[in-house]
Amino acid sequence: MSDNQSWNSSASEEDVEPEPGHPVGDAELSGVLSKWTNYIHGWQDRWVVVKNNTLSYYKSQDEREYGCRGSLCLSKAVITPHEFDECRLDISVNDSVWYLRAQDPEHRHKWIESIELHRVESGYGSESSLRRHGSMLSLTSATSGYSATSTSSFKGHSLREKLAEMETFRDILCRQVDTLQKYFDGCADASKDELQRDRIVEDDEDDFPNTRTDGEFIHNNNGSKEKLFQSLSPKGINGIDFKGEAITFKATTAGILATLSHCIDLMVKTEDSWQKRLDKEMEKRRRIEDSYKSALSELKKKSHFGGPDYEEGPNSLINEDEFFDAVEAALDRQDKIEEQCQTEKTRIQRSSPVPSDDIYSSPGTHRFADKVEEMVQDHMTYSLQDVGGDANWQLGVEEGEMKVYRREVEENGIVLDPLKATHSVKGVTGHEICHYFWDTNYRNDWETTIENFNVVETLSDNAVIVYQTHKRVWPASQRDVLYLSAMRKVLADNENDPDTWLVCNFSVDHDNAPLTNRCVRAKINVAMICQTLVSPPEGDKEISRDNLLCKITYVANVNPGGWAPASVLRAVAKREYPKFLKRFTSYVQETTAGKPILF
Repeated sequence: MSDNQSWNSSASEEDVEPEPGHPVGDAELSGVLSKWTNYIHGWQDRWVVVKNNTLSYYKSQDEREYGCRGSLCLSKAVITPHEFDECRLDISVNDSVWYLRAQDPEHRHKWIESIELHRVESGYGSESSLRRHGSMLSLTSATSGYSATSTSSFKGHSLREKLAEMETFRDILCRQVDTLQKYFDGCADASKDELQRDRIVEDDEDDFPNTRTDGEFIHNNNGSKEKLFQSLSPKGINGIDFKGEAITFKATTAGILATLSHCIDLMVKTEDSWQKRLDKEMEKRRRIEDSYKSALSELKKKSHFGGPDYEEGPNSLINEDEFFDAVEAALDRQDKIEEQCQTEKTRIQRSSPVPSDDIYSSPGTHRFADKVEEMVQDHMTYSLQDVGGDANWQLGVEEGEMKVYRREVEENGIVLDPLKATHSVKGVTGHEICHYFWDTNYRNDWETTIENFNVVETLSDNAVIVYQTHKRVWPASQRDVLYLSAMRKVLADNENDPDTWLVCNFSVDHDNAPLTNRCVRAKINVAMICQTLVSPPEGDKEISRDNLLCKITYVANVNPGGWAPASVLRAVAKREYPKFLKRFTSYVQETTAGKPILF
């Protein structure tokens, strides 16, 4: 069995049992959290589950069987509680970020504790994770480090072959060094023996003068010669062929040098190749960095940011100028879309029965009747007053017959500027203007800022409660409005007074339209007061639309709520209110042209 195989088997056998008193991350936590989806839909409630070191979310608890919408591995997750929002936590893994909000700080703390527990117990960086891997890893790394470095890290088959040859040469060279070392050790021992024998010969010459030496031979008493020291045999000391070993050693070192030279040539070629690749990658990186800087610059110019920190809110990171630029760009896009839709669509001719004037003359008997009567009287008393005097009305826009005034009012940092507009429209009556403004059957024909609306309750023939949501203009939050809309005919005090009609819209509460996290609830108090002036026709001619002139007074008190900058709200009001009046009055003129006059 190889080292790797033994390590794999030992690793599987050493899976650690959970220690007593330590949770293992299997404890499941689930519940509802608000998750930031995108700048169109904002925060949405999702069913979130923490289990088996994974954070998953579903659209709802009932849809768990259909599978999760997304998941994050908590092993390398970074959990960041928001600095200002006590209910929010951000979870990031590499470039993926989830923005989550709990219902209160206590629930956020509970979720953070559970997620941190699963992240720690996932095994990364903990002491138990080291025990799981076993001890064979370091042994295997130590024994295979050389071969891994010398073979697998280099590309090219020839280089691997030469490195294998180097391994073989190393083994041969080691054996030859051992053999030569034995030979040298034998030579040293022989030299000691020869010195010892030289001393013995000198002593013998002193004791036996009749003997003499002749070279390396000595004559004994019989007259024969004996060799005192045997010469080294061709095998050398201890049977070692010194000459052969020396030749082999020389050949081995020559082979090593040749192989090293070849390896150096291959590595030089490889280095050239890698240098070219490195140069290409450096150039590619430079181009990407330039593109990134350019994109970042464009991003800052467009002020387009993706997370909830870059939209309307108490802790928004987007500054006031960028906020205004983004709102203005979004409104321009909506205008272009609306222009295309108007040129492509044909108006659908709708008609709805018009009740008698008696119905509009009475306040009705519903539960809001007294409130409606109070609002009507207030508007007739104050809204028709002249803009001069101490009212501090400031002329903001003047286009032909249309004039728009406003007064700057702020309360707790929220812009509450009252607005008043006057306009004169030919060819229509005050009854027609109020009819098309009040009747919800025609609402989508002229209103371009509404995303959807519905009648929550019909109180009477001339009073309804309406809930409507307006199109979102990023980075501002989406707004919704719940209001009572009533249409009244104001009885004249004398016959010389003009025929006067009024529509008043003011915010109310209703159980069927509660507050939601998706929208900011705006409060409104709006009135459209229309007076019809008729010029006498010539001769015996009947009154035609050429003889009609409608004087319109439009007043609006709006509390937008939220945290939009005051300068942005005032700029949008200055831009949008005149457009609304021109668009609506033009629609009424086009719709009533050729129809009987509705007095």
